Amino acid sequence: MTAISSHAGRTASPRTARAINDRLALELLQREGPLTAAQLKSLTGLSRPSVADLVERLQESGLIAVVGETGADRRGPNARVYGIVADRAHLAAFDVRTHSVAIEVADLLGNAVGSAVLPVDPFGDPQRTVRRSVALLERTARTAGAGALHTIAVGAPGLVDPATGELRATGQLPAWHSALVAELRRRLSLPVLLENEVNLAAVAERRLGSVRDREDFVLLWLGHGVGAAVVLGGVLRRGASGGTGEIGFLPVPGTFQLPKASGCEGGFHSLAGSAAVCALARSHGMPVSGEDDAAAAEGVVTAARAGGKQGELFLDALADRVVIGVAAVTAVLDSGCVVLGGEVGRAGGTELAARVGERLGRMSPLPTEVRAGTVAGSAVLRGAVLLAMDAAQDALFTPEV
Repeated sequence: MTAISSHAGRTASPRTARAINDRLALELLQREGPLTAAQLKSLTGLSRPSVADLVERLQESGLIAVVGETGADRRGPNARVYGIVADRAHLAAFDVRTHSVAIEVADLLGNAVGSAVLPVDPFGDPQRTVRRSVALLERTARTAGAGALHTIAVGAPGLVDPATGELRATGQLPAWHSALVAELRRRLSLPVLLENEVNLAAVAERRLGSVRDREDFVLLWLGHGVGAAVVLGGVLRRGASGGTGEIGFLPVPGTFQLPKASGCEGGFHSLAGSAAVCALARSHGMPVSGEDDAAAAEGVVTAARAGGKQGELFLDALADRVVIGVAAVTAVLDSGCVVLGGEVGRAGGTELAARVGERLGRMSPLPTEVRAGTVAGSAVLRGAVLLAMDAAQDALFTPEV
């Protein structure tokens, strides 16, 4: 974005020019951190009086404030340093799974100020789960001193219908996921954004993680469920029905049946989902208890860190499975880069990524990097925070013209 001088009447009215320049200044402060008026002048190309007026407007609106001074190394008075008022608004993010609901509350710059996790009984009363989840959000926000929330973003498995914005479950996903979104909208009367959880992980990896240098990539999610997020030209691609990346349904060799529209058993999910990874680990003599994401990740980490023949053989066998899905995605999309995310992908780290990349090089003529996801903590929550932050900033940083 280029600053527009208020005298450029043929391109924009003075009021429109001020709004555009205010937005530019806020984006610079968000990206670069606190700046002086002189730095804003240099970065925007505006005149000194225009910057002074801009700073005054943004202070009066409560969006920026003086956060310090600089200039001890030069003559004359110190220069004021301006920064965005982070607590001008607060956001919330949800990572909704079959067995849990994770919540994070953040300020306008995406800094976490509170978090909580609610274990969920998948066979329990769905309405009780929804009520407990909303109550936990309100309690977490209150404890964090967040007050009224501005925007909420929810990451959930399944298809988000591009026409309705509603969640359409695939396979055996819980119906209460949709009910939670509806209840948040009804009870809190604020924007509640819904996105597929793997897409949110891809947002986080592109902004904060292993693919900040890539416009084109696919994130392959390896966890309790298996899915993919497709980013081409820097844009998430969702498909006609929101189902781009439902790779768990991909028919593959080595399974006991073909997948069905009602469930992905027999598809790639049966090779690379957490239950299959746990079974594979046990078949290699590794002590893995349970079949959830944490147990699968634990098995992969144990193997990667053991360094012995047992661990090496397990990682080789896992890479043999994962590369089947990666090769299929690569052959269709030619993304040039695949990120292994989810609990299993991130836990496997560079050891698993290198093995998959080496096998892919033998299977495909298309040059493709395979990288490990690097976003710490929950990439889904981080992506949801970023989605809510972008929406809140878009609303607050755009003055009426």
